Amino acid sequence: MAIDHSSSTQQQHGDELPPQPILSNPSVPPSGDSELEKILSDTSLASFSRLQKALPIELYSLFRLAAPVIIVYVLNNVTSMSTQIFSGHLGNLELAAASLGNNGIQLFAFGVMLGMGSAVETLCGQAYGAHQYEMLGVYLQRSTLLLMATAIPLMFLYIFSKSLLLLLGQSRETATAASLFIYGLIPQIFAYAANFPIQKFLQAQRIVNPSAYIAAVMLVVHLSLTWLALFVWGWGLLGGSLVLSFSWWMIVVAQFVYILTSDRFKETWTGFSVQAFSGLWEFFKLSISSAVMLCLEVWYFQIMVLITGLLKDPELALDSLAVCATVVGWVRLISIGFNAAASVRVSNELGAGHPKSAAFAVGVVTLCSFVICLMCAIVLFALRHIISYAFTGGETVANAVSELTPLLTASVILNGIQPVLSGVAVGCGWQSFVAYVNVGCYYVVGVPLGSLLAFKFDLGVKGIWSGMLGGMTMQTIILLWVTFRTDWNVEVKKTRDRVNQWKQKKKDEHFIQN
Repeated sequence: MAIDHSSSTQQQHGDELPPQPILSNPSVPPSGDSELEKILSDTSLASFSRLQKALPIELYSLFRLAAPVIIVYVLNNVTSMSTQIFSGHLGNLELAAASLGNNGIQLFAFGVMLGMGSAVETLCGQAYGAHQYEMLGVYLQRSTLLLMATAIPLMFLYIFSKSLLLLLGQSRETATAASLFIYGLIPQIFAYAANFPIQKFLQAQRIVNPSAYIAAVMLVVHLSLTWLALFVWGWGLLGGSLVLSFSWWMIVVAQFVYILTSDRFKETWTGFSVQAFSGLWEFFKLSISSAVMLCLEVWYFQIMVLITGLLKDPELALDSLAVCATVVGWVRLISIGFNAAASVRVSNELGAGHPKSAAFAVGVVTLCSFVICLMCAIVLFALRHIISYAFTGGETVANAVSELTPLLTASVILNGIQPVLSGVAVGCGWQSFVAYVNVGCYYVVGVPLGSLLAFKFDLGVKGIWSGMLGGMTMQTIILLWVTFRTDWNVEVKKTRDRVNQWKQKKKDEHFIQN
């Protein structure tokens, strides 16, 4: 009697075989048909030959995602900054008020909303890779509901901003003007709540160019409306911030209209569904983990500025730090683009059951981001004596910035790696783990070390930044260690289980309703 060894052989070596995705459409080709995965799995080719064939494919996928996302974030940043610049032409008080509104209260809400929206990035990316297309629309609606609910308590932070600013030591005149500007940003909170789920919904499907086009058009519209509101109609600070809120809502409307009218979403958007109101608690937990992970990073740099203000002679330190922080912020926009690309590439490949492609994507995106930021750091170091003149005059500030440039370049280089690894974490669904890492590295090590170096060893702003840099370095090393020791076959299995779990929830809820 002949014995079939195929099943036993498969059991013995099952861990070496990438699990297949759960296909909702039988006509969709199985995961093994992926060109990149086939190349990386082809043992008949030498390692270098596989690399030669796989690298152009991955680079094309990577930059096709990263470039438009970078453009979107740059344009959105310019939109908010333009309101601040226009307000500055009304007077010094108006400039201070708009700066407090944009860089204080608004940045806090932006971080919370963007972080919570990352839950869509994880689930939509993995579901899209697994061809569970109908789930993407449900995730989009669930996330929007949760973010809209979160916007309500954040709104009260805006309403009582004057009292909060007075509590933080701002003068009554500045706090009054800033609160007026902040009142006009209240509609923007709800625009964030709608925008980020839509943005991540599009990114998960590798559809990023439309968002860039919309952001470019709205920047032109925003500049025109802001000029009219401030200098023709005389609406003042409140008018400027209301125009900013209006511009963000126009971005949301334009993106959603595109989803409704384009044939590209006929499988991923099937209309509004009552399924969006179920499974909210599990979705909320993942959203909160995502928000905490991101906010801990955003607050980290804000705390550095606050501590700098406690130095004996804070004016020069704050001026030089403001210049350096602005430069880091602009370079970080590049890394944020790669962060989004890493998240999409990893989540899609894990959902499709492609462990080798996921691992390869991580390596390529990390290396690309690192090389670009390293080049930026070299340029900044070469221009260290003249960087500050782009922001303010005066040799004193220029010398102070020049002294901080080694720390600036080190931060730029780390920003070429750390945001990308955070994107990988989002793609894998590791948000809770990274949140714990951030707490330990940033707030247990970085902040105390920076304070110790600044005040005990009298190193001033250099000490504060060195301590912060130490915490960021520790976090980056931990994430590198965890990422590059990951068993991607295990991650594929976890992703398949997660997709099946959410899919089963939808089936059970549909059965109960019928």
